[in-house]
This record gives sequence, C-alpha cells and structure tokens, in this order.
Amino acid sequence: MDRGPVIIEAAINGNRTKEHNPNVPRSHAELAADTLAVLGAGASIVHNHGSVFGDPREVADDYLAGWMPVFAERPDALLYPTANFGPTGLDFEHLHLLAETGLMKVSLCDPGSTNLGGVGPDGLPAAGIVYSNSYDSIRFQMEQAAADRVGPSLAIYEPAFMRTTLMYWRAGKFPAGTMIKFYLSTDRGYMGAPFGLPATRLALDAYLEILGDCPVPWAVSVVGGDVVESGLAEYAVEKGGHIHLGLEFFGGDRQPTNVELVEEAAALCARLGVAVASCEEAAAILGLPRA
Repeated sequence: MDRGPVIIEAAINGNRTKEHNPNVPRSHAELAADTLAVLGAGASIVHNHGSVFGDPREVADDYLAGWMPVFAERPDALLYPTANFGPTGLDFEHLHLLAETGLMKVSLCDPGSTNLGGVGPDGLPAAGIVYSNSYDSIRFQMEQAAADRVGPSLAIYEPAFMRTTLMYWRAGKFPAGTMIKFYLSTDRGYMGAPFGLPATRLALDAYLEILGDCPVPWAVSVVGGDVVESGLAEYAVEKGGHIHLGLEFFGGDRQPTNVELVEEAAALCARLGVAVASCEEAAAILGLPRA
C-alpha cells in the first residue's frame, strides 16, 4: 500500500476501572509500565486519565507522577491527559502547566457538546452528563494550544464537532500539530448509551466527506467496540488515516490488555504492508511545533 506510516494512539484507561477489566492501569506505577509497554508494541501517542481533579497544580503533578518514569526511558514519548473538572466546570490550566515542563508535546480540544450516559432498566438513556464545550471554551482551548506550542487532538463525538473544527481550519486558526479523531459509537457507547454516528464504513465516509480537502491527519476510533475486529481500522488505513484504540473505549466479551490491542493494530499494518509510525515519525506527520 502506497502511503506513509500509520500512527497508533493508545487511550489506556479513561473512566474504566478494574471492575471493567483488571488490565486497566490506574496507579502511577501501572500507568508508567503500561505506557512503556504500548510504546514498545508500536503506539506512538498515549492518552491517559489521572485520578486527581480540582486544583490544576495537583492535577498536573498527578499526571507527572505517572509520566516521569516514561520520559526517563523514552524522552521521545508523546503523552497527553484529559480535561480537568474543577469546581466551576471544565478547566484547562493543568494543560498549560504540563506544557511548561517541555515534556508534553500533544494536547487536546473537544470542539463541541454531546450527551453521554447510561441506559435505564426501561431501555432508555438515563443519568449521565452533558459534556459541554461552548464556543468560547473551544476558542480558549485552541488559543491555549497554540500559545503553549502543543498539538491538540480534536475528539469528534458528533458531526457538529466537525463543522466547528473546519471553521477553525478555514480561518487559518488551527494550532500546529492538530490531529482529528473520529469517534464512532457502537450501541454500548462510552457509558452505556450510544452517541454520534455508528461504527460503520458509511459513517466514516460521512465524516471524510465533511473533512473534504482539509489535509490535517485523522484517525478512527470505535467507542464501545473493537476498531480492529470491526474492520474499520483496516478501512481507515486504506483511506490514508490512522488508528485510535485502547481500553478506554474497548467494548467486547474478552478482556485484553492495551498491549494486545496495539499489537493487533500493528499486525494489521504489517499485513497491509504499511509501516507503524515511531514517536519521532508521528511528531513529523503531525508537524508538532516542539518536535
């Protein structure tokens, strides 16, 4: 296949617990070990959730406790956290604090809002949250990423997220190193209820139609399923895209490790005759300003 290396991003824990899968890393030692393992298996970007929320300095220190053993062995590693939920809602000061260390080269921005929740006994959506990112918040996140010289990873939960994203591209306001990730949802969704577009080729094609001639690198993810087993990872690679996976979004009857999921994606790339990107190659593909 005539294309460049494939970036494999591993989201290694999210809101998943040991009850979901005993292989989910939660402690600082587990996070460091799992991150090093998936990097060794072929991942070039790793995303994790910490265990502390609230004060930005404490949140940043919590992430660094799990990251520093990784950077000691892999200074090329591309690691980034999730948003912080402070007393007044979403807070992003910890991203600035992490960027100030010079270690964090990639970051995040979720350019929209959606409902995320579970399913009640009557089969209807229940509980959950409104994951809300106002236009003002999106602007702040984009401008902060540009000022901090980190490449934001844009999570596309719903088609409207993509329409907003393209407004930034057309206005020439994308921070250097931006990447787009299409989150396609099975019926399991993230917290039990589905959201956005389904995990099908037609849904990915719809997103790619919206993307149009925007040249920013993109990846596909299956929330509540298996991006490799579904065939969508292969379809994305054929279309020139990249792969997002990991225990944060994995849904299925088995209980794999993050390493196994990365190895399966790497094996797929080998079967297709496509190289897997190293951290250095991923930084070059994204055009990261700190690379």
